[in-house]
Amino acid sequence: MQEFSYTITDPSGIHARPAGLLAQKMQEFKSDITLNRNGQSADAKKVIGMMKLRPKCGQTVIVRAEGEDETAAIEAAREFLTANM
Repeated sequence: MQEFSYTITDPSGIHARPAGLLAQKMQEFKSDITLNRNGQSADAKKVIGMMKLRPKCGQTVIVRAEGEDETAAIEAAREFLTANM
């Protein structure tokens, strides 16, 4: 398992459009990938789950990946979040 923390910088937080793009990107990987905030967890491959976490600007999320391509999944998630949120 690999993970990293990311503090949301987008003033709108993680809203529908970027959540959809992140989910689409994460579906390229076989690993289980989750987004975690305040003890709650959501599948990073599903938009609705991420939206239920309601991550806002300034809040920190933890991205976890576990599986055969976890290293690539973590790097892709880190790059996406840094560029888009």
